[in-house]
Parts: sequence; structure tokens; C-alpha cells
Amino acid sequence: MTAAGPDLVGAFERHLRAERGRSAHTVRAYLSDVRALAEHLDAQGSSLDEATLADLRGWLGALAASGTARATLARRSASLRTFFAWAHRSGRVAADPALRLMAPRRQRTLPPVLAVSQASSLLAVAETAADDDDPVNLRNLAALELLYATGIRVGELVGLDLDDIDHASKVVRVVGKGDKERVVPVGLPALRAVEDWITRGRPQLVREGSGPALLLGRRGGRADPRQIRTAVHELLRHVPDAPDLGPHGLRHSAATHLLEGGADLRMVQELLGHASLATTQIYTHVSIDRLKASYAQAHPRA
Repeated sequence: MTAAGPDLVGAFERHLRAERGRSAHTVRAYLSDVRALAEHLDAQGSSLDEATLADLRGWLGALAASGTARATLARRSASLRTFFAWAHRSGRVAADPALRLMAPRRQRTLPPVLAVSQASSLLAVAETAADDDDPVNLRNLAALELLYATGIRVGELVGLDLDDIDHASKVVRVVGKGDKERVVPVGLPALRAVEDWITRGRPQLVREGSGPALLLGRRGGRADPRQIRTAVHELLRHVPDAPDLGPHGLRHSAATHLLEGGADLRMVQELLGHASLATTQIYTHVSIDRLKASYAQAHPRA
């Protein structure tokens, strides 16, 4: 990588962290993509500040020929557009070579979801496990109930503090992507599981440094998304014929079941914290797909 490369990438990182407030995961992804392009350009005898549209297309084309997934190509294209728009706007490059860069369309695959009966069975399994008074099992029940009741992301779940749950108003205050805050309704079963965790489970794990975190790990620190993922996978193993899903699968399931129950698409968008209605619309495809499958199985003239 030429000398200009590290300087540009370093300034871009500072911009993402300080000015855009992007998450650590997003920053890592952007920087990884830009550095990969910089290495490719370096091998071609060029650099980031000299890149052309043909260079960008050539790199993405080489990645596509090597079998890189469409979703990865789309993400890398987005990273380059963000990077070069910033670099041009801040006067670090003379022109924006990514201005007309088109990314391959992502294939919208239907996410696997649980049937309503399977979701009920999963929560019943978690409730049975919590009967042994192991604080982690009580936490897992509260976590699964919240995930399914609210459709929040696992990162949003583990970021909850005690005062984010309003038991009287039956809502949860959630800080989502881009530090955007939203208020999500939550049902009584989830609130009961949370209350049980707070009164019987959390006191067994809380330590001096636990702070206000709602969900704790075995050592008293804030629960980690990996711990919740492991719990979901483990508990789902006890549900016959259920797909192997993680926490995001419970989010998909919650959205699908809401739409199947007659919820308005824009309400589901607000609940999930989607910036665009187009993102939420994939769940209508899931519902229609499930409807067609049920029709084919049940109708005598299907």
C-alpha cells in the first residue's frame, strides 16, 4: 500500500468513529473493504487517491469471478461509495470514482422462521429449563421472551439497562442502529419473565461492576450476544422439526407472525426499527410463501 493509502484510511476511520458514530462492526467492515481495494490497487501500481471507476469495476469483477457472494459484493460496493464520497467531499481526492459504481442486486432470500406453534414450544422449553432456578436459565427465558415479543436485534437486547423496561406502560426503550431510539410494546409473558429474572436470577450474578445492565453473564458482566445465540440454538434443539435459528430468526419470526395476525406493515417497520419500508416488505414475501405452502398441503384441488 502506498503512503497515501494508510493516511486516507486512517482519516476515514476517524471520520466514521467521531463524525458518523458508526458501530464498531460497521467501521471494521468499511475499513476492511477499503484496505482490500488499496492492496489490489497497489499490486496494479496505483493507489486510492488515483483510483478510477474502471479500477473499482475491475476489482469487483475479479471478486465476482472468484466466487464472492453477491451480498459481499454489494457491501463492498457500498463501502467504496461511502469512502470515496467522503474523500472527495473533504478534498482528499480530485474526483469521486465510485459516483457511478453499480452494485449487483442482492438476492432476497426468504429467512427461515418458526411456526407459531414452534415459537410457543421454544418458550415452553426455556420456561421448563428456568424451573431449576439457575440464574442463567432465568436470564435465557427473559431474553427469548423479549426477542420474540419485541422483534429487537440481539445487540439491542444485550444493550438494555434496567430502566429501559417500563413495566407500568408495557414498553421497552431500545437504542438501535445509528443510535436511534425507539419505544417498543412488550407483552405480559415477557414482562413476567423479565421480572422473574430481576427478582430471582440477576441478584445471584450481580457484581460490583455489573452496572445497570439488564442481562448479565455468569461472571456478572453485561451479557454478550454470543451467549444469547448459544442459548437460542441449544433450546431450539428440543423443539421437533424446528429450523436451527439464532436470535435474528426470532426477529424474523416475530415480524412474520405479526403480519400473519393482521398487523400493518408500517407498524412492523416501526417496531423493528427499519429505516426503509422496503426492508420490512421481505416479511410479506415470507407470509405469502407460507400461505402458498399451507394451501398446497391443505387444499384438495391445489
